[in-house]
Amino acid sequence: MPDRLSAIDASFLYLEDHTTPMHVGGVAVFRRPRSGFDYDKVLALIDRRLALVPRYRQRVRQVPGRLARPVWVDDQDFDITYHVRRSALPKPGSDAQLHELAARLMSRKLDHTRPLWEVYLVEGLSKNRVAVITKTHQAMVDGIAAIDIGQVILDVEARSAGPDQDDLWMPRPEPSASGLLLEAAADAVQRPGEIVENARAAMADATATLHKMTRALGGVASALRTALVPAPSGPLNAPTSNQRRFATASARLDDLRAVRREHGTTVNDVVLAVLTGALRNWLLSRGEVVSPSTTLRAMVPVSVRPGDSEAGEAYRDTASLPVGSVGNRVSAFLVDLPVGEANPTVRLHQVSHAMRAHSESGQPVAADALVKLSGFAPPTLHALGARVANTFSDRLFNVLVTNVPGPQVPLYAAGARMVEMFPVVPLAKNQALSIGVTSYDGGVYFGLNADRDAMPDVDVLAAMIGEAVDEMIGTVDT
Repeated sequence: MPDRLSAIDASFLYLEDHTTPMHVGGVAVFRRPRSGFDYDKVLALIDRRLALVPRYRQRVRQVPGRLARPVWVDDQDFDITYHVRRSALPKPGSDAQLHELAARLMSRKLDHTRPLWEVYLVEGLSKNRVAVITKTHQAMVDGIAAIDIGQVILDVEARSAGPDQDDLWMPRPEPSASGLLLEAAADAVQRPGEIVENARAAMADATATLHKMTRALGGVASALRTALVPAPSGPLNAPTSNQRRFATASARLDDLRAVRREHGTTVNDVVLAVLTGALRNWLLSRGEVVSPSTTLRAMVPVSVRPGDSEAGEAYRDTASLPVGSVGNRVSAFLVDLPVGEANPTVRLHQVSHAMRAHSESGQPVAADALVKLSGFAPPTLHALGARVANTFSDRLFNVLVTNVPGPQVPLYAAGARMVEMFPVVPLAKNQALSIGVTSYDGGVYFGLNADRDAMPDVDVLAAMIGEAVDEMIGTVDT
């Protein structure tokens, strides 16, 4: 019997349109080894390991008349060369050119008649580098068994140590239309409540979302007041076009940890405070009115689990997002970022106070536990945060910020060392900016996915993140 999409997975297919493609991805930069790192190597590596991600050979099949949710079926004409593609920049390719290419690739919807993923090998980068850009539809990320293709091609050693599958794959016969209808009828008889579930999922609105969020926050009065007040208006909430811009920034994890130790906060608090400072300067650069009381509201998805007294202390090291292995319990924290505050230390303590009020209503999952359980799958983990954001009204927040911990050791693909990893988090309707943050091998990497029309100056904001990091480091007594 084919696997049926869950109600929320199906909703991402139904709600997708040309202005809000529902895929998540990443831009990974590798140093080319002496043995080379070309398209044939990447194609062969992915081909050998596709057995580890069987969903990547499946496509979505609609039930006739849409009498039930779609099902996953094996793609009878699966063509790996369609999904693994090759691009090149004019040598020597710059980071700006890579960002422009990533923005154009992320702007395009995935083909729903094929498995919902793509990988691009980008050659021609300067300094002997190559890049791999991945796209994975959120319908494929169920939070329990989903593993991103970017995870299975990475190894902890330059010499491939991961399992390779050379078995010949044969697609299972695709069910007939009549078979799908019979299965849908049987499901309706066995689970009549599922029809109501589908209707509720399709008609969910801001009222239902607020109710769920209120329960998740455990009745914290300050958080509830935040949620009931619309987000401040401003340039980050604008009609979403069908094109994107992409920019990046980076920092050293040790620097952020030093700030954390100095002020007794978390690394996630430091990241949010850095973004607050950058957004403040960006607003000022645009000529926006910024008073001492001005705020921007961020949605910060955080994984929580009840009854773990040690999790809260572990959370002091860095932020974490959910993975199904730890229960997939997600709280979507709405945090008012104090962009009107000029003092970086005061900004940090205000952010820390707001996050602490939220986290006390549930125990956040330890970052190191997530890394051990999930390996390194930023697209999967960032997608879980984006899924939460897409269930909220665009009137409730200005910007989505997802922060995913990664391993602090080098990773390799076909012998090439990954040196940077920038997440690409999709935009929700009427959102101009999403920020994904990932830590890896001593670095912290910011990926800024922005609407092309609403944020033509996203590269200015990215540069201001670096300035805000330096400003925050300046608060540490040496």
